[in-house]
Amino acid sequence: MGEVVLVRHGQTEWSRDGKHTGSTDVPLTPEGEAQASAVGGALHGRTFALVLTSPLSRARRTAHLAGFAGALLDTDLSEWDYGGYEGLTTAEIRGALGHPWTVFADGVPPPGEALAQVGARADRVLARARAALGEGDVLLFSHGHLLRVLAARWVGADPGFGAHLALGTATMGRLGAEHDQPVIQEWNRTPS
Repeated sequence: MGEVVLVRHGQTEWSRDGKHTGSTDVPLTPEGEAQASAVGGALHGRTFALVLTSPLSRARRTAHLAGFAGALLDTDLSEWDYGGYEGLTTAEIRGALGHPWTVFADGVPPPGEALAQVGARADRVLARARAALGEGDVLLFSHGHLLRVLAARWVGADPGFGAHLALGTATMGRLGAEHDQPVIQEWNRTPS
């Protein structure tokens, strides 16, 4: 079996400032563009049977700068819809609520997505990826929370396990198998 390579998009103003960035289409900063190019260096010479990207511009631009402009759009790779918490920092949300909120434990207000909905989207992406693994490796460009849920689902864990998988901007992960068991082979690696 091949492996699934995960890439979180490069830095945006909102990711730099700790704001929850779901459906708001915030572009990469100059630093984010440099990070995306570094991802390209780390992936140089690799071929993939399937390359997918979130339709949001920060992920598409990262794919393009990494050398994968032909990546196919997959709406299931879009970031978590944070509903009324869109654009807010964790500190701002906690201040308004008066308790130690986390997106994985406490969720978001309507019309945002429930954790189970994000997990279902991750499962659909993984089904598509697994179908292509017989032909070669798979490359996915997406977002921090979605990729954390996706990695949790790869190993058969509850989507909430993603809370334990920190993922910086423009970092990479690799999902594969060991002794026929799904494993996280590498996580949160910054390309050099």
